[in-house]
Amino acid sequence: MGRVTSDTTATDAAAQHAPEPPGAPPVWQRRLRRFGLPVRPQTDVRTRLVPAFPEPSGRLWAVFGAGPEAAARLTRWSAWAGPLLVALFAGVLRFWNLGSPRKVIFDETYYPKDAWSLLQYGYEGTWAKNANDALVGHPPELLLSPEHSYVVHPPMGKWLIALGEGVFGMNPFGWRFMVALLGTLSVLLICRIGRRLLRSTALGCLAGTLLAVDGLHFVMSRTALLDLIVMFWVVAAFGCLLVDRDHTRARLAAALPVGPDGLARPDESVGDRLRLGWRPWRIAAGLCLGLSAATKWNGLYYLAAFALMAVLWDVAARRTAGARRPFRSALRRDVLPAFGATVVVAVATYLASWSGWIATKGGYYRDWATTPEGRTGAWVWVPDWLRSLWHYQTEVYSFHTGLTTPHTYQSNPWSWLVLGRPVSYFYEDPKAGQDGCTVAEGCAREVLALGTPLLWWAACFALLYVLYRWLFQRDWRAGAILCAVAAGYLPWFLYQERTIFLFYAVVFVPFLCLALAMMIGAIIGPPGSTERRRTIGAVGAGVLVLLIAWNFIYFYPLYTGMPIPKSAWHHRMWFDTWV
Repeated sequence: MGRVTSDTTATDAAAQHAPEPPGAPPVWQRRLRRFGLPVRPQTDVRTRLVPAFPEPSGRLWAVFGAGPEAAARLTRWSAWAGPLLVALFAGVLRFWNLGSPRKVIFDETYYPKDAWSLLQYGYEGTWAKNANDALVGHPPELLLSPEHSYVVHPPMGKWLIALGEGVFGMNPFGWRFMVALLGTLSVLLICRIGRRLLRSTALGCLAGTLLAVDGLHFVMSRTALLDLIVMFWVVAAFGCLLVDRDHTRARLAAALPVGPDGLARPDESVGDRLRLGWRPWRIAAGLCLGLSAATKWNGLYYLAAFALMAVLWDVAARRTAGARRPFRSALRRDVLPAFGATVVVAVATYLASWSGWIATKGGYYRDWATTPEGRTGAWVWVPDWLRSLWHYQTEVYSFHTGLTTPHTYQSNPWSWLVLGRPVSYFYEDPKAGQDGCTVAEGCAREVLALGTPLLWWAACFALLYVLYRWLFQRDWRAGAILCAVAAGYLPWFLYQERTIFLFYAVVFVPFLCLALAMMIGAIIGPPGSTERRRTIGAVGAGVLVLLIAWNFIYFYPLYTGMPIPKSAWHHRMWFDTWV
């Protein structure tokens, strides 16, 4: 090392204060590189706005003897064929013996009966106290009267359940049909969403397969509750926003000027001033978010989170396109249309879901505005039906926030990700010779709303991984997954005193699967890795996926109410809190 002199010290000091060369990354990015922030090469702006889908390799099909042209054709077809095959697998699992157990299990005591009442009257009527036994009796009886009953959830999800009942009748298969269908379609959506998000058909199909073999999603797909319906509309909204994001960025990219070298250049006038025009996919997202909130109110959290996320995507797109003040540009040109396409459309959808209650006169609180209490106040000029509906919503809000009645299977959200306290929907202990039990010790039949343990525990690490990718590698995909998980999970921490259950978490299970697929993709190795690296990674990832599949098979009897020996049931109770 040379001797340090006053001249070298002065030179170093001057270098530290010298102006940054054009295009140099800011100081905060250079500091984050020590934590893993990648050095991003300067690329064509159009490529940064609309990354090309990696050209899939046809080597897999070549192994089976397909020629180059046939391999290329099969690879293109796999973009839809793969997701459809995964959805077919999920559908067979969910529809197989769907009517078993032939009982009204857990909260099916509410929603299927309300759904049938909507078909008859347009509002929820009153059922006799012994209606559950009568429904599954021989012959079944429908002990329903037109006297209104007090219900605390909007009607959209119950209208969907009613579609299955209208086609297949008021029986367990009929009231579970639409939920099983939506559970199957959600697997298809996650395959396609994962493909678009992760730019890999294989990883998209992997995310869908993981969702297909998750125990909580599986049980909820075979039970006529509302939470899986909320999940379906949330996933559909997420997919619509992804498509809107790609289309919007393509519109910006197409408007950019091209330099002499044929590369697109950032342009301030495009980034700051271009109007993004008609955005039907964002409107579709608003419709889906409205349908989720019209099923259960926790869909409102997704409305807020996804609307904010979509605007931030616009800000990032405008910045990449060359906007000098991307936040101000988005505020001027994007926020108001985004509000109309999401919030206004969602509110209109929510109101439309109450059409049966509005159009009839027998619903609970339907004529509240005509009572002496309803005729007072400053809002008497508002239509009676709207004031009655508003009063109904305030009463429901008071019910939900004040629900503190203890329940055997309630759980705190702190324990959800590790499956601390699952929910038993149905349990019987038939003796030998009863209900398919063939062992002397007796059997147990249970439907347990329990996520596939190895999948959920691996997803805990996957969430840490996507958090790292978002914070230190600025990966917007990881941020989108985290946003979706947070919107479905974090709000429940605000209600520590409320009676809540693990099965509420089914709303964000698809995004846990996307996070896990993203982590497995990193385990396999990025494109360009050595064959040795990718082989070792593929073996490790394959072992993990096979263990998750085995775990689902192991707990399958507890998901479907199959009779198993008492000893086998005890072996599957891995923790005391599962009993």
